[in-house]
Amino acid sequence: MITQTRTAIPHPVKIIILWLVFLLGLLFHTDLGLMPLFHDLSVAESQAKDIAEVTPIFWAMLGFFVLPMFAIVATLFLDSKRYRKLHFGFTILYTVSNFLHLLADLLVSPILWYQIFLMLILFVLGLLINLVSFQWMKEQNHSQPWENRAA
Repeated sequence: MITQTRTAIPHPVKIIILWLVFLLGLLFHTDLGLMPLFHDLSVAESQAKDIAEVTPIFWAMLGFFVLPMFAIVATLFLDSKRYRKLHFGFTILYTVSNFLHLLADLLVSPILWYQIFLMLILFVLGLLINLVSFQWMKEQNHSQPWENRAA
């Protein structure tokens, strides 16, 4: 009988993978919003008269996409207790914003249930990122994911 020993996946690796899955879900959330265009349906609901009026929204969306990318890179290279605390707080902010976005999507008419379902998945994924980030923050040893933890 062949037995395999399973090595625990380090918290930073879990966090990076969870952030990547979150970003894929976020991209698909945007993609779902644009899919009516492929069926000759309008997605425009803005009262804006020119691009300048919606530019702040574009900057906010860019920030919402880019900040997790920065967190992924930082998690790959930083392992200080301070960074772990900062990262955990960051994940809480994203979970709260996902929850508020989920509630906002429930208040629009018509309710797009496929978007609600995806937002619910993103919210649960955010809770999982919170949990793993909390575990990493509380972890005593500080080593990079590629280092041998058994030593």
